[in-house]
Amino acid sequence: MELTPRHLDDPDAVDAGDDGGVAAPTRPRRRRTRRRWLPLAVFAAVVLGIGALAYKGLSDASLYFRNADEAVAQRESLGTKRFRLQGTVTGEPVEADGTLRFTVVFNDVPVEVEHQGSPPDLFRPGIPVVIEGHWRDGAVFDGDRILVKHDESYESKDEYETRTSQAEQGGG
Repeated sequence: MELTPRHLDDPDAVDAGDDGGVAAPTRPRRRRTRRRWLPLAVFAAVVLGIGALAYKGLSDASLYFRNADEAVAQRESLGTKRFRLQGTVTGEPVEADGTLRFTVVFNDVPVEVEHQGSPPDLFRPGIPVVIEGHWRDGAVFDGDRILVKHDESYESKDEYETRTSQAEQGGG
């Protein structure tokens, strides 16, 4: 039997060697390059995904903290980058159309703040706050998260027990 090129891909074809004898059937060569690269491609995708998550997590965790006076002095260099602004709430906050407008002051430097959403329960004038956000239009700090700093004053055990008993009786 004489083999023609079209029979080379036939797995049942036999190869008549130089000695004219019958050899074992030849199998077509499979392309292994795709299979070899598949695990590497999956590994690379997983490594890139983990790297992207780590970068996002670290960039969110590294929001820099600025006092109101520092933030005003560095307004140009900060641009619209996110950072944390610290100051004490002054004046009466005004809420309209879901936007809370108030002023914070640090070292006698005021910063106008606009915050979307409701403020925390302890938020009120005279309380130090830290606001996460960025400068908008170079003049207003656009905040999206307010953290209220608490003081280190503690009430006496008698005051605590009185308030606890009132709360248990439904008196607040």
